[in-house]
Amino acid sequence: MPTLRGIIREPPYGGNVEGPRMDRKTGSFASEGRIMGKLTDRFIVKPRSKLRLKDRDPDNTEGFGKKEALRLLQENLDKLRALQHLLYAESKRAVLVILQAMDAGGKDGTIRHVLGPLNPQGVKVVSFKAPTEEELSHDFLWRIHPYAPATGEIRVFNRSHYEDVLIVRVRKLVPKSVWSKRYSHINSFEKLLADSGVTVLKFFLHVSKKEQLERLKARLDDPTKHWKANPKDFEERSFWGDYMDAYEAALNRCSTKQAPWFVVPADKKWFRNLAISQILLDTLESLDMKFPEAECDIDSIVVK
Repeated sequence: MPTLRGIIREPPYGGNVEGPRMDRKTGSFASEGRIMGKLTDRFIVKPRSKLRLKDRDPDNTEGFGKKEALRLLQENLDKLRALQHLLYAESKRAVLVILQAMDAGGKDGTIRHVLGPLNPQGVKVVSFKAPTEEELSHDFLWRIHPYAPATGEIRVFNRSHYEDVLIVRVRKLVPKSVWSKRYSHINSFEKLLADSGVTVLKFFLHVSKKEQLERLKARLDDPTKHWKANPKDFEERSFWGDYMDAYEAALNRCSTKQAPWFVVPADKKWFRNLAISQILLDTLESLDMKFPEAECDIDSIVVK
């Protein structure tokens, strides 16, 4: 029988996956004691908590320096590539990663640096823009559910159904009597996904108002970023306090055991990437995934 490392080198959907050796029984890797599990515990929003974003420092790096964080990120990516292959091979469950942030909060950067290095055939990204007229004629989850991940897949939502309790609430696009009921609808929807074998991870990239302004100004100063510039991004800054209230409500009311929220400090991009990679790694390791048994008698195969 081939070794696990030999299997990992030849994923069924093509490409090469190099990285540390995985424990074939537990599907886990040896990790540095300092980081293992701590970032997951540090940034999770506990169910029924009363989180205040003003108590979470967007510039927090948990004592890590940039050089160390970049090294650990690469180690995590090696492990994630192997675990992604195992997720695909087992094909019993799926992972949904939801990214929410203020404008210039780092959603695209997170996708590029944390999910981008994984096998693109097993990771799909969906960006939800303003709803179309057809989408508005249905319930707010109608456009979301078709993009839920299939078994063996990691699906990333760049913005999500949470926009319907964020900008919709802040800009009063629908009455409070409508959006206030959506928290329970969201919890029911995410429970359905979890009951169907989908592991849901939700990340709020917590960037400061000052850092956001610097990033928005950089788009004006750099010709290669002019395509990102939008005057509405600056206009929305006047609603910052209202957005923080809306985010706090969503985080507190919709962080559940089956679909937890994580508030990730995002002023330092390198630490944001490390934290999210570690939380994703911890979660995948906890799934107790195993390679399936062969569907044929391996010993009877004649090699010609």
